[in-house]
Amino acid sequence: MGERTVISARGAAAFFDLDKTTIADAALFAFSSTLREAGFLDFKLIGRAVWGRLVFKYLGADHDRMEDMRNNALRLCKGWDKRQMSKLVTDALEEVIEPIVYREALDEMEAHRVAGHKVFMVSASPEEIVIPLSKYLGADGAVATIAETDRAGKYTGGVEFYSYGPYKVDAIEALALEHDLDLAECYAYTDSITDLPMLEAVGHPIVINPDRALAKVATDRGWEVRTFSNTLPLSKRVGEHARTGAIVAGAGALAGGASWYLRNKRRTS
Repeated sequence: MGERTVISARGAAAFFDLDKTTIADAALFAFSSTLREAGFLDFKLIGRAVWGRLVFKYLGADHDRMEDMRNNALRLCKGWDKRQMSKLVTDALEEVIEPIVYREALDEMEAHRVAGHKVFMVSASPEEIVIPLSKYLGADGAVATIAETDRAGKYTGGVEFYSYGPYKVDAIEALALEHDLDLAECYAYTDSITDLPMLEAVGHPIVINPDRALAKVATDRGWEVRTFSNTLPLSKRVGEHARTGAIVAGAGALAGGASWYLRNKRRTS
C-alpha cells in the first residue's frame, strides 16, 4: 500500500515492535559479536546464534521459536551480572544498532510526534537493550522482557515479565490507563504473527515486513501492510543531544506496564 497519513487525535499513541520492525535484525543476535568480544560467548555459541538468526530471518518468529529463543537466552545468561550487561549494551548501542535502524520507522515515529501522539517501544527483547534504545530514539517509554535476578544482581535463568503475545496487551492496557490513552485511536506496528493480540488491541494496526502467517491475516482483514527496507545512520536523524544521552525518555513507562503485570502475579518462567 502507499504512504499513510498519521491522523492527529487526543489520547493517541503508537506502539512499535523492535525486531524486524524498528530494526532490521533481532536485537539479541545483533549484540552477539559484542558479547563474544567481551568474553561472554565462545565461537560455538556464536555459531548457534548465526543459525538462529537465519531461522528468524527466513522463517519468522512463531510461538515455538520465540519460546526457544527466550529459554536459550535465559540459560545462556544465568550467572551474568545485570549491571555489567546493561553497561556493555549501552556502550555498544550506537555501534551495533545504528546501521540497522529502519529509516521508515524513524519517519513514522516523527510523524506521530508531530501529530501529538506518544511513542512507545514494545518488544520481547530484554529491557537491557530495549530501554536504552528507546531513550536513544526519543521514545516516551518502553515495555520489554525483564529477566529475574538474585540479590547480588545476577541473572537466575528465570523471567519476571515476558513481553510477548497477550502479555504485551496487558502492558499496553496499563500504559493506556496511565497516560489516558484511547486504544481505539492508537497505532501498533509489528512484523510477527505472535503480536496479533497487540494489533487487535488498537484501532490502527499496521503490519510491517510481515511473516507469512501475519501477511495472510492482514490480507483477510484488510489491514495496512508496509515494507520497511532502508536503513539510515542515526547520527543523521536523532541529533547530537540524543546520541550523547541527553534525552530522558521515561523508563517509567516500562515500570508502569510491567509492574502492573507483576502486581497481578501473572508471571512466566
